[in-house]
Amino acid sequence: MVILSQASIISLKESVLEKIKNRTAIVGVIGLGYVGLPFAIEKAKVGFHVIGVDQNPLKVNQINSGHSYIDDVNEQELQTLVDAGLIRASADFNDLKEMDAIVICVPTPLTKNLVPDLQYVKHVAQEIAKRVRPGQLISLESTTYPGTTQDVILPILEASGLTVEEELYLVHSPERVDPGNTRYSTKNTNKVVGGVGPNSLEVGETFYKQTVDHVIPVSSSNVAELVKVYENTFRAVNIALVNELALLCDRMNLSVWEVLDAAFTKPFGIMPFYPGPGVGGHCIPIDPHYLEWKAKEFNFNTHFIALAGEINRRMPEYVKDKTMRLLHKANKPVAQMQVLILGVSYKKDLPDYREAPAIEVIRLLQDTVHVSYHDPHVPEIDDSGINMKSESLTEELLEQMDIVLILTDHSTIDYEWVVGKAKQVFDTRNVAKKITQYREKITLL
Repeated sequence: MVILSQASIISLKESVLEKIKNRTAIVGVIGLGYVGLPFAIEKAKVGFHVIGVDQNPLKVNQINSGHSYIDDVNEQELQTLVDAGLIRASADFNDLKEMDAIVICVPTPLTKNLVPDLQYVKHVAQEIAKRVRPGQLISLESTTYPGTTQDVILPILEASGLTVEEELYLVHSPERVDPGNTRYSTKNTNKVVGGVGPNSLEVGETFYKQTVDHVIPVSSSNVAELVKVYENTFRAVNIALVNELALLCDRMNLSVWEVLDAAFTKPFGIMPFYPGPGVGGHCIPIDPHYLEWKAKEFNFNTHFIALAGEINRRMPEYVKDKTMRLLHKANKPVAQMQVLILGVSYKKDLPDYREAPAIEVIRLLQDTVHVSYHDPHVPEIDDSGINMKSESLTEELLEQMDIVLILTDHSTIDYEWVVGKAKQVFDTRNVAKKITQYREKITLL
């Protein structure tokens, strides 16, 4: 290991900062999904040359052809940047050698036992370590537990013989992507950055300031990691609270929606959250359990997180049970009953069904009744043994069904028409709130 003088350390950092400020630094983004691709686009838009790395050759080919597979990415904008040579995609980790800044945007899933699975983060860190050179900035944006950047990535990088804070710079800057949000994008969403030391923080903060309107530095990568898992835990706990209220209102024969609408008229001290068939996506069902797992290292039990997860995971079972209660009105053998699921993605107007509660609802219902689904954004489901194709939403289909179960409130669906043609509707999203006709057909969560 070469020991650098203080003057050499300062000189290397100043050289890196200058490349970032004049935007001659080559930016690498590993993982070109909902986080990585929009970030790569923003960097290219301000003049950086960007190389995106993804192990999916289909994604690589689509990007290099100027085609977007993510709704939030404007295809014309992508095409212009590709044509200008400002962005390209690759499946080859050897391209890491060219990069001055490397941003890691890979999945951080859970195991079946709710234990953090860092296999993708570790794999990428190891690939970087094989090719790392002095002066590179590495930023982890994947959501994870406090200590991942410092205790997992840093040792892998330093196994290369280079020293973080002297020859390399390492930060955590948690992604805050909200797919489908037309108001907040990568550029105008405040960006938190925490380094493993002051040199890393200075380089990381400067890097993000070239793209993001407001950058918020924090004292360490551990703080930055905890910021993100707290944000998602806050949402998970509050969603669980209204989900539990919905379960109670069902017992009390009260409308949870009426209760919430009235409660939210208070101009202070309350924030709107709404119940649903469960929680989905790659954040709310997963990230809080990263914090729950890490807390045990400190002999600390995070009771709210555990309870929130339990309540939210219970909702698909409740939806299934209430659906079966409603189906008794059909007055025919259970095996002949037909259920249409309307919307399977975890969020409205998106094609993403990762962790979507609809998948579990389908799995539960399939044991006793025939299940079909329609989703204008998800033409096919292939998830843990469930293989289905979306049915065309026709009058004939609706008339065949004993019940229509609204699980995702896509804005392109004419719900008044659906209610008019269906025998009965179980609306878990209150999307039929303003429909005045056929109220006798509608049952709310």
